[in-house]
Amino acid sequence: MSKLFPTLHFLHGADYNPDQWLNQPEILAQDIAMMKETKCNVMSVGIFSWSTLEPEEENFQFSWLDNVLDTLYANGIYVFLATPSGARPAWVSEKYPQVLRTHKNLTKSLHGERHNHCYSSPDYLRLTGSINQQLAKRYAHHPAVLAWHISNEYGGECHCDNCQQAFRKWLKNKYQTLENLNQRWWSSFWSHEYSSWEQLHSPGPLGEESVHALNVDWRRFVSEQVALFCRHEIQAVKPYNPALPATTNFHGVFNDYDYWRLAQEVDFISWDSYPEWHQTRDQLQLASYTAFTFDLMRSLKPGLPFLLMESTPGTTSWQGVSKLKKPGMHMLSSLQAVAHGSDSVQYFQWRKSRGSIEKFHGAVVDHVGHIGTRVGQDVKQVGMSLEKLAGAAGADYHADVALIYDWDNRWAVNDSAGPRNCGIKFEETVQQHYQALWQQNIAVDIVSRHSELSAYRVLIAPMLYMVDDAFAARVNQFVAAGGVFIATYWSGIVNPDDLCFTNGFPGPLRDVLGIWSEEIDSLYDGETNQISITSPGWNGAVGEYTCIELCDLIHAETAEVLAVYQHDFYQGRPAVTRNLYGKGQAYYLAARTGVDFLYDFYQTITDTHGICACTALRLPKGVVATSRQQDDEEYLFVQNYSDQTVTLELAEESRALEPLLHPDLLNGHQYSLPAFGIDVFLSKA
Repeated sequence: MSKLFPTLHFLHGADYNPDQWLNQPEILAQDIAMMKETKCNVMSVGIFSWSTLEPEEENFQFSWLDNVLDTLYANGIYVFLATPSGARPAWVSEKYPQVLRTHKNLTKSLHGERHNHCYSSPDYLRLTGSINQQLAKRYAHHPAVLAWHISNEYGGECHCDNCQQAFRKWLKNKYQTLENLNQRWWSSFWSHEYSSWEQLHSPGPLGEESVHALNVDWRRFVSEQVALFCRHEIQAVKPYNPALPATTNFHGVFNDYDYWRLAQEVDFISWDSYPEWHQTRDQLQLASYTAFTFDLMRSLKPGLPFLLMESTPGTTSWQGVSKLKKPGMHMLSSLQAVAHGSDSVQYFQWRKSRGSIEKFHGAVVDHVGHIGTRVGQDVKQVGMSLEKLAGAAGADYHADVALIYDWDNRWAVNDSAGPRNCGIKFEETVQQHYQALWQQNIAVDIVSRHSELSAYRVLIAPMLYMVDDAFAARVNQFVAAGGVFIATYWSGIVNPDDLCFTNGFPGPLRDVLGIWSEEIDSLYDGETNQISITSPGWNGAVGEYTCIELCDLIHAETAEVLAVYQHDFYQGRPAVTRNLYGKGQAYYLAARTGVDFLYDFYQTITDTHGICACTALRLPKGVVATSRQQDDEEYLFVQNYSDQTVTLELAEESRALEPLLHPDLLNGHQYSLPAFGIDVFLSKA
């Protein structure tokens, strides 16, 4: 059973927009028949229905929605009922122009598009509170409604006068005095000290963008604004049925907001996944990126599954190339979400629109009006597979390894002027560390600096540029108790105010890592160095690796040198170190390398410290495995991201494995997994 909805197993469904088809009432019955055929049991309803629900202020029209919810429920289909704040009616913009968003260049939006409203606008707060309350009064106890779908894909920021005043209030609360703000922002640089709170403005091209502490504080403020707006929406509906949970659909590794903050406001996490499959023959890098995002979403609410709220059953209409999914890819990409902790597979959208920008966006039901299509049958197959996997719903996902991903660190490291303004590649670096573990079938949780660390055995901090003393103290405690900590170049450089440490880099991590970083060399594109392994315990197939872009020049203080640079004036200096600290160890990777080094490095780490893969199967290149546990049962998801059929020797695994989706592909101990194929193997203790 799902931990989120105990009366159900896996959820399967889509965004449903019946308000677009009210002039064709026969569509509803046709849709429900096809929902049943595709094994869909949930629909997200009302996401962009404000103009139909409230065609003019205080004139609420609910009869059409009554009919939709009643009819869906009568046919065994549940609903995530949305609040419609993501796109407002034209009458709102005309009557209350204050709700229109102001851009960073201080120009005002006109009516149109979506999510171009101001989160500080008193009128927008009042209007959204009103429609939300009306929905809750009417539907909070409707048996079809599983949860509140709060708005849709919050995004962007506003720079209007209301938001400027709110930002100043936020800064006053944080810093108390201008003297404190000026000192912590280092605003004496360029003589930019502030003598009045009214002198403070959001960063933008017409004003200040060179005070890094201002930039990161603005991003924190914007995150707080959207979190409080989400809270405002939830507070409008919760009193009418406090037991009804609420979520909003996240964007994955979205840059605009700190999702650790927004996650505090919702009861469970849902997100929208749209990978651009088949750009190249090798799908591994994209599959790894998608897996990372699934793990991030799962980790935002530890101990709970997440929901895949949107994905496309076919193409999108907004990516650079609207590529069709090759046979097998829809099942593979859908169940990849389940493999990493999702209790749902849902789509945008159920039925293709006839007009406007998303009329060619993929949908379960194409313009032809039936599901006798390749996409329709793919969706049906996913529904049937989820029924076969019902026992895995709510199953746990266990990881011994955690990787740190903080939004304010991301904003700060990308804002830092130097050492590589042509591309510091923070996001790419994080992905490469993750991919090296993912390809070895090692489970990873994504954590923040504020997360609980005691459950993990290995903690990885790629480019942890921004560090606070409290986190450093917890790292020291973690390692001293026997944990393994891994940090990289360009870590421990600034504190949370974006001020450089003055006691030597990596700042408060210097003792636990046992090194001092004196300089960092930036390499031009195409320029390389080499590192050579000197440690006898190295598990890699080779002893030399290419490094690019950033080479940290460090001194080993208490640390042991495991690898050295091969070229340039720092030839022979440490490139990889290990420091014994209490009962644990801390490693420092001084240079940016390719995935080949990271793969061998993490193989050495996991072998040395007894971190086990989720399976003993020897999987061919392009094939990975993930597992979820339910009591004494384990579900092993084996995924083939290559375009070739591969043969698995199940006898290599000490456990008996039973294929749940395609037992016909098993021949003795050999299992033939087709190109872009996936199967789930059940093993019992």
